[in-house]
Amino acid sequence: MRITLRGLALVICSLVAVLPTTARAAEPSIPAACADGTQPSGAVYRICMPTQWNNKLVVYAHGYVAPNRPVAIPEEQMRLPGSTLTVDQVVTGQGYAFAASSYRTNGLAIPEGVADLVELVELFTQQQGEPAQVLLAGVSEGGQITALAVERHPQIFHGGLALCGPYGDFVAQVNYFGDLRVLFDYFFPGLIPGSAVEVPAELLDTWETGYYTDTVRPAITDPANAAAVDQLLAVTGAAFDPADPTSKERTIRDILWYNIFATNDAIEKLGGQPYANQGRHYTGSANDEQLNQQVARFGADPAALAAIAADYETTGALAAPLITMHTTGDPIAPYFHATRYLFKSINADNIALHEQYGFPRYGHCQFTPLEVLGGFGRLAAMVDDPPPYRPATRLHLPLLGSDAGVAR
Repeated sequence: MRITLRGLALVICSLVAVLPTTARAAEPSIPAACADGTQPSGAVYRICMPTQWNNKLVVYAHGYVAPNRPVAIPEEQMRLPGSTLTVDQVVTGQGYAFAASSYRTNGLAIPEGVADLVELVELFTQQQGEPAQVLLAGVSEGGQITALAVERHPQIFHGGLALCGPYGDFVAQVNYFGDLRVLFDYFFPGLIPGSAVEVPAELLDTWETGYYTDTVRPAITDPANAAAVDQLLAVTGAAFDPADPTSKERTIRDILWYNIFATNDAIEKLGGQPYANQGRHYTGSANDEQLNQQVARFGADPAALAAIAADYETTGALAAPLITMHTTGDPIAPYFHATRYLFKSINADNIALHEQYGFPRYGHCQFTPLEVLGGFGRLAAMVDDPPPYRPATRLHLPLLGSDAGVAR
């Protein structure tokens, strides 16, 4: 029994841990042949071939991996939850070849990820022959990698599905993480060592093994601090679910995680400190005048901003189809990325090659299987039958969701 296209959609969903525990993909009749190896860049790759190849390749761009982990394919992202099936089994069961890369580095790995996926397709071609189509799918940081790869290498990647990534404005993403940390330090002074732009090494070592749960979480969940939590979320605009009060703590926890684990790594890779809030006027607190007088201020290093402009920012200029998908209440990569990338594609006057799908709910990459199926199916159709040129003046916004049910 062959795996259906729905099974392929479930794969992509599973990689962001959104499948219901009751969802199951059919077992492939014959296991695929997989081989791991090391790319010239030093990245680890995995290539899996079906028993009957449809001459098409699916390349997967995984999400962020903490910089203190060893370079390896993130196996926790390569298995269907609640199933014995691995991702490659489901993909190859549909007849597609499957390829994934660890990237040569963990942490901030966007230009490296693009280069490693280009190299991976070259390796696949050397080993298996040139595929008729290469479809790229990525989540979170992999969504940004997907958008950049499709923009810059349309001769290699014939289409992309970019989910919940920071593809709209990377500087704004950096500032979003930094703003929550400086504002957290204002509302909870002295609770976390270091600052928004300097994280002590010992804090990275203890954050997940006790510091957050023993020190930070009790302060966030203390009813006496409820007003401070509400002000923090109001000023930053970070999303939470009004129907689930515990989502406030999850939002703060997850954004702080990126500040703790990504800050030092980003400074090293960008050649400078990229966060800036000088001149920013914060609103939404009980005393905005006091907040703006006392909150810590930082300026970005020009070298870091230049590196972002050169290697991390998308342009919206497309020569191959790109589908972007976002939840309106994404607390990690906010929904503004969806709208800003849409405007980029309009300004590049190639809106026919870009479609954005928005879904009104809370959560990072929280899509249902059917929603991902719709995105992947639409991408496959656009690659098989490229849409005609449509000027930006005839803009159509498919399935853009409202912010209903999401506090921001």
